[in-house]
Amino acid sequence: MTRNTSTERPHTKQWSVRLDLFEEGDLTKVHAVLDTGDTTLQSRTSAQRNPHETPVPEIGDEYAAGRALIDLGNQLLRAGRTDAAPSDIAVPG
Repeated sequence: MTRNTSTERPHTKQWSVRLDLFEEGDLTKVHAVLDTGDTTLQSRTSAQRNPHETPVPEIGDEYAAGRALIDLGNQLLRAGRTDAAPSDIAVPG
């Protein structure tokens, strides 16, 4: 096992996610915002209740919010792939 002998303090960050939920009849809409301090990602998603099901607002909230979080996760993965890709720009040396 390798020991870390560095005296540097660990690097920490705090990211925040805000979910705003809006209900319009059988439709639940979500606006999600992820703020990393360096960038902001946004997602807008929704969930539609089956008209034959009993209205339970929490279920629509869960589906719509879950979809928004999945979308934000996919955006983060795309950003990571883009940032990790080798650049075609030559750096003068």
